[in-house]
Amino acid sequence: MTTTTHSGTTHSGTTHSGTTHPETTIAADPAVPTIGISREFAAPPAAVFRAHTDPDLVARWLGPRSVTMVVERWDATTGGAYRYKHTRGDEEYGFYGSFHEVREPSRIVQTFTFEGFPDGVCLETLTLTDLGDGRTRLDAVSVYESIEVRDLALSSGMQTGVVEGYEQLDEVLAS
Repeated sequence: MTTTTHSGTTHSGTTHSGTTHPETTIAADPAVPTIGISREFAAPPAAVFRAHTDPDLVARWLGPRSVTMVVERWDATTGGAYRYKHTRGDEEYGFYGSFHEVREPSRIVQTFTFEGFPDGVCLETLTLTDLGDGRTRLDAVSVYESIEVRDLALSSGMQTGVVEGYEQLDEVLAS
């Protein structure tokens, strides 16, 4: 199953702020328990990296627009850990993990766990590539323990959260 998600009805979609966003690609190989995500940003790698490691910035963009994020812990250093909650009305969703490698400005390796399914620990590797002219390509690979667990993640609304989150990241990077 391969899914390509656009951030709107056209190739480059538009957000509430009127800024144009590039395509977010989300792909799942039917034979391997992984999800790959690719996206380009109009910002240098150092700025995109900082937006992933500074808890004040992370809280402004991570997840869908319909949730509020509260960071309880965010130690984005090699050996550090994180925990945050997304809330929507009376609903609350907790997430946590460990940072295994944080290499500025190009790589973050971390675990990711949804509190509602603590047996589904995922290993995520994020790589930032300098495209020149102040642009960065983000490539992320998430490895799950099984195809079934990976498919649960895909069916959870993850795609909306990724696309809307990256649209919000564009807005944070532009501010």
